[in-house]
Amino acid sequence: MLFRSLVASACTLGVFGAATYKFAPTKVQAAFLQSIVRKSALVEQSDMRIELLPALTDNYMYLLIDEDTKEAAIVDPVEPNKVVEAVKKHGVKLKTVLTTHHHWDHAGGNEKLVKLVPGLTVYGGDDRVGALTKKVTHYNTFKVGSLNVKCLFTPCHTTGHICYFVTKENSSEPPAVFTGDTLFVAGCGKFFEGTADEMYKALIDILGRLPPETRVYCGHEYTINNLKFARHVEPGNEAIRKKLAWAKEKYDNGEPTIPSTVADEFTFNPFMRVREKSVQEHAGTSNPIETMRVIRKEKDGFRVPKD
Repeated sequence: MLFRSLVASACTLGVFGAATYKFAPTKVQAAFLQSIVRKSALVEQSDMRIELLPALTDNYMYLLIDEDTKEAAIVDPVEPNKVVEAVKKHGVKLKTVLTTHHHWDHAGGNEKLVKLVPGLTVYGGDDRVGALTKKVTHYNTFKVGSLNVKCLFTPCHTTGHICYFVTKENSSEPPAVFTGDTLFVAGCGKFFEGTADEMYKALIDILGRLPPETRVYCGHEYTINNLKFARHVEPGNEAIRKKLAWAKEKYDNGEPTIPSTVADEFTFNPFMRVREKSVQEHAGTSNPIETMRVIRKEKDGFRVPKD
C-alpha cells in the first residue's frame, strides 16, 4: 500500500525554515529500501539552490546552483548520468566537482563525469580521489559563480576528507556545508583512518564553530538508525524523541531527512554532545575525547532496534 501510494504521488511540497522543498520520485534498489521510492528535493534560497539527488542505496549527491550566474557544482557525483539530467533540467552550467573523500560511493563517478562534461575542475583533499585536478586543504577558498566555497579539512573517516562551506556575501540566507561522511544527521562517520581526537576536532572545533543556522548536507540517509543510537545514549532527551518521530514520517514518505542545521545537531547528535554530562555518564568518563572514542566504538557494534 505504501509503495503504491508513493508511486501515485507525483509531487509533494514542504517547507524547512525559509527554504522551499519540491519532491519528485526517484527509483532506487527496492530490495534494500523495502520498496520505498526515494525522492529528490530542491532547497530554494535567494542566493543558491541545492538539489538533493538520491544515489545508490542511501547516498546523496548535491547539485549546488549559484542563482546569480547559473553556474553549478556537484558534490560527490557517484551517478554521473543522473547528474547530467539534473543539470539539463535546471538549465545551468556545471563547472565544478566537490569531492568529500576518495571512497568509491563518493568519488567513483568522477572519471565518467569528466568525460560526459569536459573541462570540469575536480576538487578534493586526497590524491586517491579520481580525476582530481585541484588538491585542496584547510581554509583553501574558491568560487562557484558568485558563491564563496571554503574547504574544511576534517581527517578521520579518511585522512584526506574535506567538507565544503558555502556562503554568499551580504546574504541574509543560511550558509550550507557539505559534510560527506564526517558529520551525519545525528551521527558521524566511522574512524577508518583516524582517531577520536581528530573527529572531536572535526565536529566540535571546525564544524561546530560554523554559524548555528548553517544547513548541513551529509553523504548518506542514516538519520533514523543514528537517532535510535542517540536515544540509547540519552533515553531522556526529548529532542531526540521528536526528531526520530519526524524522521520516520519523512522516510515513510520517501522524503529526505536532510538538511539539518549545526544548531540542531548540538541538541540530538551524541557525537556533537560529548561535552554534555548525560553523554559522558553513558560513556563512563568525563573526558570529551574519550567519550567520543567510547560511543563511536559502541555505535560500531550497535544492534539497531526495530521500533
